[in-house]
Parts: sequence; structure tokens; C-alpha cells
Amino acid sequence: MDFRLTEDQRNLRDVIRDYLDKEHGPEVLRRLDEGERRDPAIWAGLVEMGIAGLLVPENHGGLEMGLIEAVLVATELGRANVSESIADTALIAAPLLAGDRQEALAAGELRVALAHPINPWIADLANADMVLTGGKTIAAPEQCEALESVDPLRLLYTPMSADADDALLDRAALITAAQLLGAGERMLDLATEYAKMREQFGQPIGSFQAIKHHLASVAVKLEFARPLIWRAAYAAQHGHARAPIHISHAKVAATDAAVFAAETAIQVHGAMGYTYEVDLHFWMKRAWALAGAWGDRAFHRQRVDEAVLGGTLPITPDQTFASE
Repeated sequence: MDFRLTEDQRNLRDVIRDYLDKEHGPEVLRRLDEGERRDPAIWAGLVEMGIAGLLVPENHGGLEMGLIEAVLVATELGRANVSESIADTALIAAPLLAGDRQEALAAGELRVALAHPINPWIADLANADMVLTGGKTIAAPEQCEALESVDPLRLLYTPMSADADDALLDRAALITAAQLLGAGERMLDLATEYAKMREQFGQPIGSFQAIKHHLASVAVKLEFARPLIWRAAYAAQHGHARAPIHISHAKVAATDAAVFAAETAIQVHGAMGYTYEVDLHFWMKRAWALAGAWGDRAFHRQRVDEAVLGGTLPITPDQTFASE
């Protein structure tokens, strides 16, 4: 499998990153945290960038891209700590909706909340036009009870009756893994910049071997998780039978990498990362929140274990790189 991105894919990633770096920096996160937590201008900007119609067919007003492009965009959303329901609506729900609804979605006129028994909450339910659950859509309730989250920028609500849906679970777990990867990347960047600036004994702490090794270990974990996410996206896009196992593998690896990035970044900051004054805490809390979303580590690890031990996913040398 060729894991190199095409020029178009690199351009898509870079354009989204440049836009979010300019329009969704830490100052925006602080403004949202101190205010209404949601800003219509942010949603409008994401729609204008084409994210809402990324996976919608061209004949319904979209860009008709695939899951590889979706995980690239989701990674950038995680890197910028975007809290709007654009990932749930555009990257998870869009392909599962009927054509007329896809047109409204691509135009930014439709927001979808996702309900599944695996989650004890529904994100952004109060702002949703409809709820996708069990392969069907239902009207969003007029009133819903808010829940507290470790991440103050995530708006969670008491779950309504939800039906199991493997397609929704797998797709959401994949997009969540990509967001965890992006959050981990940003925390590594923040820790690296701090290590260059903070001085001890007359020199930047980043020059110390121990700090270098810690940051390098984070980079390795992130780079090991990245191809697993791409492989899972490729397998799901092409309908491979093992796609759910690849998705679970990706979710475990991305969770481990992001949580490790958070722990290491806190250590590099001398525990200051816990404090509100340091930007790191926004991404740290997002990583903790997403780690348990759409199946925690134990759930996805069990799916991988059962596949390996049960023979569904052989790991012998002649099987590791076999075509599916």
C-alpha cells in the first residue's frame, strides 16, 4: 500500500491548516470558553472552506472526496481544537444521509447529532437539526439536559434512546482517532516551543538530553499512529472485511499517542500545563475527552484481541502485508 499523499491531498491539508491557524488560534478558544462556547461565524467559515460538503457527491453540491481526505481534515480539526459539530455532521453523518439532506448539509444549513449506545452522551444536541441513530434520522428534541465534560468546549447532553449501528460506530471511531492524532501533534508543538524558550542553568531546557528523548518518544508514537489511521480509512473506503479491526487498531494507537503527548507536554511545562494560563490545557482536555468517545481503549483493544486470537486477523509473516 502506498501511504504517500497525492499533491491534491497535501494541498487540501495545507489549506485547511493555514485557515485554522489564522482563524482558530488559542485566543479564539479562550474567547469561546469565556462566552457562549459556540460562534456562528466559525461554522460559517468552515462551511465556506468546503468542509461541510467534503464527502457529499458533486451532483448534490459537494466535493465528493473520500475517507483519506476526511481523516486529513479531521486531523487538522483536532490540531486546531475545533469544537463545532462539523466533524460529526460533515465527516461522519454526510455519507449516511439521503441526497436531499446532503445538499442542505453541503450548504451548511443542516447540523446532525450522533446517538449510539456506546456513548453516555450526545454531543451538540441542542444545536442539531436532527439526530442520526441506528441508520435512520429523527428530529432533535426541543429541550435537552446538559452534562458536564472534562473538556469545557465540548457541549454534551443526556442521551436519548439510541440504536446500535456498526457503520456509525466505525466511522465515528475513525474520525475521532484522526482528531486525537491532530491534538497530539499540537501538544508536541506546544511542548517543543516551550522547551526552546524556557531556560535553566543558562540554556534552553530543550537542549537537555532527557527533554529531547521525551519529545522524540512522543513524535514516534504519533508517527506510528498516522499510517494506522490512513490504512483504516483506506480499508473502510474500499469495503475491506477487516476494516473495523483496522479502525479499532487506529483508535487505540491514536489514543495512546495523544494521552502520552499530553502527559509529556505537562512534564516539559513543569506541570504548568494544568493551569488555565497555559494554552496546553485546551488540547490536553480534548485528548482526555476523545479518548473515551466512540469506544474507549479497552473496547477497541478487545476487538483487536478477539480478531487476532480468533483468527480473523492473522499476524503471521505471510499475512501481515497480504492484500485484502
